[in-house]
Amino acid sequence: MSELKKTMSFGGIAILLGIVAVLTTPRRVTPDAFFDVGDPFFAEFTDPDAAATLEVVEFDAETASAIPFHVTNRGGLWTIPSHHDYPADGEERLANAAADIIALVKDNFRSDNVADHEALGVVDPLDEAATSLVGRGTRITYKSKNEAVLADLIVGKSVPNREGLRFVRVPGQKRVYVARFEVDVSRRFEDWIETNLLQVEREQVTRIVLNEYTINEESLSVSRQGELVLDKIEEDNWTTNHVPTGQEIDFVQVNLLVGAIIDIQIAGVRPKPPGMSGNLREAFEARTISQADVQVLTGRGFYPTREGGLLSNDGELLVRTNEGVLYTLRFGEVVYGRGDSVLLGDETSDEANTGQGENRYVFITSEFDQTALGPEPPVTNADARQSWERRVREGKAKAERLATRFASWYYVIAANSYDRIHRPSESFLKQIVAP
Repeated sequence: MSELKKTMSFGGIAILLGIVAVLTTPRRVTPDAFFDVGDPFFAEFTDPDAAATLEVVEFDAETASAIPFHVTNRGGLWTIPSHHDYPADGEERLANAAADIIALVKDNFRSDNVADHEALGVVDPLDEAATSLVGRGTRITYKSKNEAVLADLIVGKSVPNREGLRFVRVPGQKRVYVARFEVDVSRRFEDWIETNLLQVEREQVTRIVLNEYTINEESLSVSRQGELVLDKIEEDNWTTNHVPTGQEIDFVQVNLLVGAIIDIQIAGVRPKPPGMSGNLREAFEARTISQADVQVLTGRGFYPTREGGLLSNDGELLVRTNEGVLYTLRFGEVVYGRGDSVLLGDETSDEANTGQGENRYVFITSEFDQTALGPEPPVTNADARQSWERRVREGKAKAERLATRFASWYYVIAANSYDRIHRPSESFLKQIVAP
């Protein structure tokens, strides 16, 4: 055999042995269970602005029922359908949470055994076939404007000793994963609404009127205690319509009242029938509200007058701003119960035997008061007049916008807000200390 043939023969044998070695060398095989670790949960969901609806469902073991929370965009208006379609201010919050869902990946595989779902806390809260009241997770669903599901996930318990990691499962699937879940999808009503109910800042409040009276609910007679008018003359400095001899205004207490007005805490809402915020006599005669609506109104502590106005059984507070917006807060009955019975109302929420009542119905209206802007400048002073006219337009627009929102709702304010706002006039006076 020639040297060339020998060389080729040895080369062929080497190649053959190399192929055999590759084929026979033990390889590290990934188990089938881990085939999708590292993948995103919802690969087709890429645009957070596509999310138009968020649904969060939790399970209440006490009542053995699922508690839903929805926020959605309908024709450009964000509302909370699960809470009487109350206006939401959630576009930015929803988009941020959706972006976090888009970035969510399957960090690890945990189990594909249905028997593990309860221990991992990923039982579907909407699963009516599940018999256990424990182990229910939180179901989070995003939908597009046409109601197509963009993402749907059940979030379970935290992974022991692994901060930020949760057990998660896609509804309808057995597989449970570990994922870094820090998405802000609160179902707290107050997290999705405009918390500055009056939309006013501290420096804008220029007048406060405490109109103190009570109503005898049997005779419907009015007992008036008086009216205290507080006017701001400069920052943190107020004057009043009446100061008894030997007393002076307690500026600290007045400023605390201003802070309480700005920070009103909404504990619940109830929808009102159309026409309830205008002239009630005319509305009743025009049949835009019914006798049953009026009964609900009086049951909540608000009483129509013959002139078409409204009184409340615990007096009222008027607040005027330098924008010319005049708010009237009328304080009604105590709201009993707790939880969703206060937030949303039910057939027992106004009954005294449902437990201690700490919250309060408040009927809020707004209107434009041009006197807050000062006298109308003469035509000869063009710049001042133009500025004044602009302020009039803006003040009217804000008052009307707020009036439209307030017209639809009875508000329930939290007990601590009521206690801070509804105070007797003597609370804002103090004895003069002799030098």
